Amino acid sequence: MHLGFSSMNTADDPAPALLARTLEDAGFESLWYGEHSHIPACRSTPYPAGGELPAPYRKMMDPYISLMAAAAATSRLRLGTGIALLLERELFSQAKTIATLDRLSGGRVLIGCGVGWNEEEFNNATSLPWERRYLALRETVEAQRALFRDPEPAYHGELIDFDPVWFDPKPVQAGGPPVIFGAMGPLGLQHAARWADGWMPVDVALPDVAAGIADFRQRVRANGRDPDDVEITLVVMSTVTEDLLKSYRDLGIHRCNIGVGMENWDKPERVMPMIEQFARLIPQL
Repeated sequence: MHLGFSSMNTADDPAPALLARTLEDAGFESLWYGEHSHIPACRSTPYPAGGELPAPYRKMMDPYISLMAAAAATSRLRLGTGIALLLERELFSQAKTIATLDRLSGGRVLIGCGVGWNEEEFNNATSLPWERRYLALRETVEAQRALFRDPEPAYHGELIDFDPVWFDPKPVQAGGPPVIFGAMGPLGLQHAARWADGWMPVDVALPDVAAGIADFRQRVRANGRDPDDVEITLVVMSTVTEDLLKSYRDLGIHRCNIGVGMENWDKPERVMPMIEQFARLIPQL
């Protein structure tokens, strides 16, 4: 099992180049940055974890630019978005950004994505319908795959539609970077099992992690797919221990993403000691 590291990627956090070099030297497999282009000052959408929205959400930097800085400072570390809000960017420009990052990094990109939770943010950024966001994400991913794969890609869906175009250069990874869907509800699970290259649940959001993993794999089989072809990246929000990580490894989870907990998002001094602490476990995973 691989160990990844997630960061809020604020201007107060360790710089991407420094963080990436530290992670690579410590044996981590990947670095993951999330995305919020903005946070509406007035909103009715509640924060999913409850309570007030943590202040670091307001200071997140662009994940793709930060991952490019990380790529330039490393040679092996994989570069993940965790998660990217693909629906809140223009399709072609976003695909060009992802393809460019994949080429300049030598094919190290992973696209963790989701539909988002902040309806006001979504509506500010796109004219796509919020109530059909799961369909919109599926079509966005399908269209993006066509751009990355075909000589003269075209796509005709219900919400995404364009005639043949020239789109080059393609990513290094054939067909584009893997798309890992961060979804937990019934509709999200249905979509992840149907079309995603991977699934990214949060451990504390699953009543029983082993049962949740087994249920997802059965959903993948029901869609005529091999569960071994759909990697599971588990975001670990529980207290990280050696025994916990080994239990996740024994479930066949491909990757666990750890990071400083929400209570420490605004304490960048906690990052490097945490990396040093958990790097010692990597050879045993």
